[in-house]
Amino acid sequence: MKKQKTIEISNTNTNLFDLISEEIIFIFLDFLESNPVDKKSFSLVCKSFYEIEAKHRKSLKPLRTEYLPAILSRYPDVTHLDFTLCPVVTDSSIAVVSNACKFNLRSVNLSKSMFFSATGLLNLASNCKSLVEIDLSNATNLRDSALQALAEAKNLESLRLVRCKMITDMGIGCIAVGCRKLKLIDLKWCLGIGDLGVELIAVKCAEIRSLDLSFLPITEKCLPSVLKLQHLEDLVLEGCYGIDDDFLATFKYGCKSLKKLDMTHCLRSSHFGLSFLSNGVGEHLQELILSYGPPVTLDLGCSLRNVPALQTIILDHSQVTFDGLEAIGNVCVSLRELSLRKCLGVTDKGLSSIVTKHRDLRKLDITCCREITYVSIAYLTSCCSALTSLKMESCVLVPREAFVLIGRGCRSLEELDLTDNEVDDEGLKSISRCSQLSSLKLGFCLNITDEGVAQVGFGCSKLIELDLYRCTYITDVGISAIAQGCPGLEMINIAYCQDITDHSLISLSKCLRLNTFESRGCRLITSLGVAAISVGCKQLAKLDIKKCSNIDDTGMIPLAHFSQNLRQINLSYTKVTDVGLLTLATISCLQSLTILHKIGLTHGGIATALLSFGGLTKAKLHFYFKSLLPEPLLKHLETRGCVFQWRDKTLEDEQDPVYWKLILGVGTKSYF
Repeated sequence: MKKQKTIEISNTNTNLFDLISEEIIFIFLDFLESNPVDKKSFSLVCKSFYEIEAKHRKSLKPLRTEYLPAILSRYPDVTHLDFTLCPVVTDSSIAVVSNACKFNLRSVNLSKSMFFSATGLLNLASNCKSLVEIDLSNATNLRDSALQALAEAKNLESLRLVRCKMITDMGIGCIAVGCRKLKLIDLKWCLGIGDLGVELIAVKCAEIRSLDLSFLPITEKCLPSVLKLQHLEDLVLEGCYGIDDDFLATFKYGCKSLKKLDMTHCLRSSHFGLSFLSNGVGEHLQELILSYGPPVTLDLGCSLRNVPALQTIILDHSQVTFDGLEAIGNVCVSLRELSLRKCLGVTDKGLSSIVTKHRDLRKLDITCCREITYVSIAYLTSCCSALTSLKMESCVLVPREAFVLIGRGCRSLEELDLTDNEVDDEGLKSISRCSQLSSLKLGFCLNITDEGVAQVGFGCSKLIELDLYRCTYITDVGISAIAQGCPGLEMINIAYCQDITDHSLISLSKCLRLNTFESRGCRLITSLGVAAISVGCKQLAKLDIKKCSNIDDTGMIPLAHFSQNLRQINLSYTKVTDVGLLTLATISCLQSLTILHKIGLTHGGIATALLSFGGLTKAKLHFYFKSLLPEPLLKHLETRGCVFQWRDKTLEDEQDPVYWKLILGVGTKSYF
């Protein structure tokens, strides 16, 4: 055997990491992408790590544009800038970016920012020659001059303009002429763009792969040009009310590359129009979305006969028939995903006609299909053992015995939504056999107790998301079992589980990846529990403690100190006063604040706090304070990007969960 070369280290002070190449350390850093705090800790170890981390980082999500010069100096190799945490991005800020990142910048997201104009975009497009992706969605004030400026970005491949309602065919024509390399363009809700603009894009940008024309006032005139795009794979026509069977007839001329077609809310189409899909684009079509569409009849099902590659069918909010479902089951031989969410007419007979023929089904959504019973679940679990996602909220006729079958027959499940169902502890015990389960929703399941939830904790160690909304029999015992058995938990909702105390929060503080915690209405929780979550869960981003009436200002101190990643908080009807509110001002990431009570708060305290929250984009406050806060202050905050919502709602006594089921119009057959 060939002897391996050894390295002798004569100096005991030698840093062993100096012997490892940067490329290998970059691989280590790739494993820290999920938690930005880890990368920050790495950079603080020594000077060499500080420099290596700066070279490795390619993506930035700044909180304040005023810090851009320092940030971009620290990270010179950045290729992606995400400004979604910066509500205000001016032309001067864009100038800083375009000068500092002119050679490397490839992607910019400005979808939640405002106050930039054509001047800033021209600077960006002219200087950053490597720019291939930009998101300008929600820039409702942008006009054609902005797109004329952006057209200088000759290498642009992806452009999103959702809700840019002032843009017209002239502006999109400039993009078509200047940005010939475009592969994705999203024009959803660009109401000023019609047939001419779409035709220009289709004719000039021959590389288009993805095209979203949702809610555009287009007719069949532009479709022939669109269907000539040789690489088009994803076409979205949602809400295009000009689409009818004559429009769909154009598909007979073909678009052989098309893989996904979304025709949601296209109410004027029928099975006759859809039949042209088989003739024109059926060969490679894999996903078809017909939500809020025509009735699913025998004719519609048969119209899909010559679409052999179809794997995903979304029929949400449609009227279906047995003949229609049976036809889909017979002709769609490659079916892997089916969504019948809130469809009327779904019965045991219709659903079983599909699942018995498609044993490789991976995803099924039967939310609010209230006519199905034990029979459907029996067929489903015996035939579709490879199922990974099952959503069946409010299937009120399915008895508790049926849920035992899920754990027996569908052990590959990764996502399961049983909200508002009759599942009990025996059902959860069976479901705990699904060891790959990562998301489990059990809101409004009033038959489950700690015993069943504990079984989930013991068996589903990969659980990331758990919803126990208004599960009134859950106590600290069940939550402790979840915290112990599911260390990777990221989201938990225990709202209105009124027997929950601080012990649950202390247990959950061991779940280091927890980022979303909702406990509204848990009145036994105190500031001690909030402190435990704050100290243990450094990634906490969303906290809802509304109606937790025993939480006061003392809970805000550890929250402000340890939860520096907090983005959203709801403090309504707690005992938090001006003092606690001002304490939270040190959280630089905070974007959304909801606080609807008046006791303990003054207009002066709220005004000071609002000024201190530098990155606040949404504030929901009691209407009482609207007239007390100075008008110049509100205008100043609005120019910083903050949107105010005012509510005048009195605190109501908590009702029994059965009452809420009646209000929501859902089944309550087992409670009376």
